[in-house]
Amino acid sequence: MIVAEMHWQQVADYLQNNDLAVLPLGSTEQHAFLSLATDTILSSKVAADAAEPLGVPVFPTMPYGLTHYFLDYPGTVSLRVSTYLNVVEDILSSLEHAGFKRFVLVNGHGGNRPVEGLVQEWLAAHRGCQVKVHHWWQAPRVMAKVQEIDVVASHASWMENFPWTRLAGMVQPDGQKPMTDLGLLKQQDPGAVRAQLAEGNFGGDFEKPDEVMLKLWQVAVSETRELLEMGWA
Repeated sequence: MIVAEMHWQQVADYLQNNDLAVLPLGSTEQHAFLSLATDTILSSKVAADAAEPLGVPVFPTMPYGLTHYFLDYPGTVSLRVSTYLNVVEDILSSLEHAGFKRFVLVNGHGGNRPVEGLVQEWLAAHRGCQVKVHHWWQAPRVMAKVQEIDVVASHASWMENFPWTRLAGMVQPDGQKPMTDLGLLKQQDPGAVRAQLAEGNFGGDFEKPDEVMLKLWQVAVSETRELLEMGWA
C-alpha cells in the first residue's frame, strides 16, 4: 500500500492488525546519463513492489541524502549529516507515536549509511521497536545476481540502468568504462571527484539488455519482500 494513496482512517484500520511500515531512503545526485533521482526511484519502486502483495504501507521516500562528494555536479542535493539523521529520527518517532513498532528502511544510496548508527541509538530509547536497514542493491542475492551478470558494476553503471531510471532520448555510451580508484575518490573534494569521474559512472558498461535487468529486478523484489515477511523477533 502506498501511503500517498491512503487516508488516515485506512492507516488506523491497518494498525489494528499490523505494526509494520516501510520507509524508502533515496538521494538526488548525479548518475551519469541516468536520472538525478535514480536512488530515490529505485528504493521507492523496490519497496512498493515488495510490499504490495503483503498490504504493508510504504511511506513517501526521503528524496535527499548524504552526497557531498557529488556537489560539483549541478542538480545534486546533499544534506548535512545532522540534518539527515534528525529527519529520519523524527519520522521514526512520529510513526511509533501512531502505533507502528516494526520498520524496514529500504535504502538506495550508499552515502546514507550513517543511518545505521542512528537506528541503534533510536532503538535504545524506544524499547519494543524493531528496525531493519536494507541496502537493497547490496543484499546477498542481488549481489550474487549482479556478479553472475557482470563483475564490473558500480554507481551509475548498468546495474542502475532500468527502464524506470532512464531518460527519454538519452543514448548510453558503448563499451565498458574502467573502474575508478575508489580509495582515491574518497580522499578528494567535490571538484577533484568530478575531474576524476567525468560523466559520473564509477566503472562498467553503461547498460545491459532489458531482459537481463528485469531478472535482476525480480531478485531484488523477492529478497526485499522476504525481509518484510521474515526475521522478526
